[in-house]
Amino acid sequence: MRVFVVLMLIAIIASLGSALVFVYRDREQDKSRVVKALTVRVALSLVLFLLLMAAYLFGWIGDRL
Repeated sequence: MRVFVVLMLIAIIASLGSALVFVYRDREQDKSRVVKALTVRVALSLVLFLLLMAAYLFGWIGDRL
């Protein structure tokens, strides 16, 4: 589970980084690539959040301190 969460976080950061690159490359052009990259980031974040909530409810992860 930890590996999956770490991979999702890396994918979220990569998507955010690609959006930043598209902002600087496409200054006068259409911003659709930026919007798509940010949409992917939001979708990945939402999936990760829902997965963590489901994992907690099913007991796959606990509240160990």
